[in-house]
Amino acid sequence: MVFLPEPEIIITHESDLDGFVSGLLLKKIARKLHGLDCELQAWNNEAWSRRQLVERSAWVCDLTFEKRMDKPSWVVVDHHLSQDIPTHTQLIHSPEKSASLLCYELCKEVGISSPELDKIVHYSNVADLFLESDPDFNVAMDYANLVKAYTFWKLYDIIEGELERLFEHPLLKVMEVKRVVENPIGLEWSRKNITEVSPDTAVVEIAVGNGNLIINQLLKELAGKYSVLITLFRKSNASVVVSIRSMTGGALAVARKLGGGGHPNASGATLPKTVRSVNEGINYLEAILRSEPTNTSFNCLDQLFEGIDLNKK
Repeated sequence: MVFLPEPEIIITHESDLDGFVSGLLLKKIARKLHGLDCELQAWNNEAWSRRQLVERSAWVCDLTFEKRMDKPSWVVVDHHLSQDIPTHTQLIHSPEKSASLLCYELCKEVGISSPELDKIVHYSNVADLFLESDPDFNVAMDYANLVKAYTFWKLYDIIEGELERLFEHPLLKVMEVKRVVENPIGLEWSRKNITEVSPDTAVVEIAVGNGNLIINQLLKELAGKYSVLITLFRKSNASVVVSIRSMTGGALAVARKLGGGGHPNASGATLPKTVRSVNEGINYLEAILRSEPTNTSFNCLDQLFEGIDLNKK
């Protein structure tokens, strides 16, 4: 059994279902092992990169391990690729599993499980790893859209912090209708709004529908032309973030070129503060990505992470 020291705080990823589920699961473990109703913080990647790590002990999930997190009494549960190797932190890691599944395995070790949690974690794993062949893929994407549609803390309040209440929640009916009605309309519109920014990379505009599903379909349709597709989003603070998708491992290579990170086929980055609009973002991407070739094959990632034990715990 993995030893989990008492945490001062639990920190998770704010922006998706995997971070939502894994953070709430770690709260359950802290309550079971240490009798703590531990504070939960949720951060997006940009804000997290600027946060000072002052806690003596912390549990962190669904945020890429970095050297600055290499502290005694820290536990990191994650599945993103990292160039840093821990020497002090306990890293529980597998690129083949979502953070929520890794956290649920820890839950089971301490006697926490239920049929509802089994299903929620399965949906989170399917959605985060984008396992299209899974028979529950569409339902899993509806669960994932709950966090996108209602945001982390609003959803947390709706279920009063009790993860089991998310199972078969009535709001899933809304996500199902949105998927069935909006996605075909959004896909047709996005097909007509594609801008090339390099010979193998294009920006796709999303007007309506599930952007991940629309981009995934376009990656299949445009496989002979573009291997990486990017969407841009202007946040309320005027910063522009990019979501980068591929099917052959190229997304992470592009993200790193933009100062971001993530998974081989699903990554992201925040553009410099001087970029204030989507149109400026497209111009910036064209300037950066045309400046030198970007190897978008998965082999380049193998070389990048050569010698790193991705399963090190």
